Amino acid sequence: MNTVSAPPLTGLARKLVADQVIDEPAVQDAIDKAKAEKVSLNRYLVEHKLVKPEVIAMASAQEFGIPVFDLSVMDPEQAPLTLIDEKLISKHHAVPLFKRGKRLFVAIDNATNIQALDEFKFNTGLSTEPVLVRIDQLDQFIDKALSAMDTDMGEMLDDDLDNLDIEAADEEEEDKGPTQSDAEDAPVVKFVNKILVDAINKGASDIHFEPYEKRYRIRYRIDGILQEVASPPINIAGKLTARVKVMSRMDIAERRVPQDGRIKLKLSKKRAIDFRVNTCPTLFGEKIVLRILDSGSAKLGIDALGYEPEQKELYMQALSNPYGMILVTGPTGSGKTVSLYTGLNILNQPETNISTAEDPAEINLEGINQVNVNPKVGLTFAEALRAFLRQDPDVIMVGEIRDLETAEIAIKAAQTGHLVLSTLHTNDAPQTLTRLMNMGVPAFNIATSVTLIIAQRLGRRLCPHCKTSEDLPEKVLKEEGFTDEDIAEGFTIYRAMGCDQCVKGYKGRVGIYQVMPVTEAIGRLIMSGANAMDLADQAAKEGVDDLRRSALKKVKQGILSLEEANRVTKD
Repeated sequence: MNTVSAPPLTGLARKLVADQVIDEPAVQDAIDKAKAEKVSLNRYLVEHKLVKPEVIAMASAQEFGIPVFDLSVMDPEQAPLTLIDEKLISKHHAVPLFKRGKRLFVAIDNATNIQALDEFKFNTGLSTEPVLVRIDQLDQFIDKALSAMDTDMGEMLDDDLDNLDIEAADEEEEDKGPTQSDAEDAPVVKFVNKILVDAINKGASDIHFEPYEKRYRIRYRIDGILQEVASPPINIAGKLTARVKVMSRMDIAERRVPQDGRIKLKLSKKRAIDFRVNTCPTLFGEKIVLRILDSGSAKLGIDALGYEPEQKELYMQALSNPYGMILVTGPTGSGKTVSLYTGLNILNQPETNISTAEDPAEINLEGINQVNVNPKVGLTFAEALRAFLRQDPDVIMVGEIRDLETAEIAIKAAQTGHLVLSTLHTNDAPQTLTRLMNMGVPAFNIATSVTLIIAQRLGRRLCPHCKTSEDLPEKVLKEEGFTDEDIAEGFTIYRAMGCDQCVKGYKGRVGIYQVMPVTEAIGRLIMSGANAMDLADQAAKEGVDDLRRSALKKVKQGILSLEEANRVTKD
């Protein structure tokens, strides 16, 4: 019987075997496993502690005739980092060290990484010379270099940032306080502009400016998770705060009470981004949070939100009704507004009169009459609803049902020939019905007006480029909630890995939904005073997937990792 022999060893593997650092079967096994994990041989050997990094560096230098450099003696700030885009540094795991005339010396840990040298040469116009370094030292050096590129105000800023067109929603002249000159400091202006533009480019939903006793931190919320992106010097904290407050037309002399404002950032003639801004006094200064408001999210279409086919059909049926109430529930940041506006965008036709009352309106949509509630002047949700009912409405959207008065008017509108959409803060769809009852809304009114309830969460999508399958025992799958039928059908579970095209193995988010129509049977339970558990049992009998089941379906489809499903749908 013929056996296929392994190909002869070459390069680093051959050198390590020749030097008796590792035997041939072990290095051949390492080569195969490194290919399976899509990592270089030297990284596999170091991470699995088969060969020391300094041994690999010396062996590579002798095999390929490339000089070795000790990176521990060099400060990343001395490297010419601005010559190369940070994405290329991350992609190729290589970094420029020195520039001498027309030559650029590039630190690499893998002597066969010719692509890095070619791309660096193409992007700089300089001839590239490789320098071998230890892989562990290069990892640390690149981390420090990228951190410096993110936080260095002088190096990271472009001239274009001076010319950004920024205006506040309120056109009244701002009150100029004692720190007005700080807000006009040119490097600070550029730095804040850079933070805003980077947040948009990275798909962040929120920006946090946070002062502490000995440091200042800036974080982005990307795909629902906060990530630190910069740590500017603590001595410019006041200047950063003043700049953001001036941009959003706040009183920069007032630091004792929270303030609200808005910023419109015009990136081009056709693209403008709105920010909702809030300040809050803390022990060591004012924390500022900016919510990025993206009007384009409502125009993605219902197919992009992640509804299962049967869930989408239920939502579309409810939207086609001339009257009734659709409620969307979930925690802050779970995508309720996008779900509602996706429905409003479908209903937004010339023959339909649509009015919304919000606190505040986050998405601007032409053809819809949007009102910001203002309790200070008496414009509450209830007052706005009363006004809408005198404006010949077809569709009404209430940002949130917070009290009995608002709930009663909304239900009255739903019972008198209007389609009403709104939100509530509850954990799932059945609890929404009991929450209305606890508010004091009569059970009969709930049963005859509410037509559909959507509970939702947002989970991070697995990156399609680097997700990796994993095998789990059948016992573990059952403990997680998979049924015997699921296991019999067979499916692949994937876990997050991480690559240069994602954030820790995730890219974007997808909705996880419980879409529960209020059927005749559920209506009878409501009128009999049933609790949330009784309603949930009846919904399950009618084939309604709860949030956990919907998340597991996304896991089976390879969209979510099991870890992410557990994070967003914990029992």
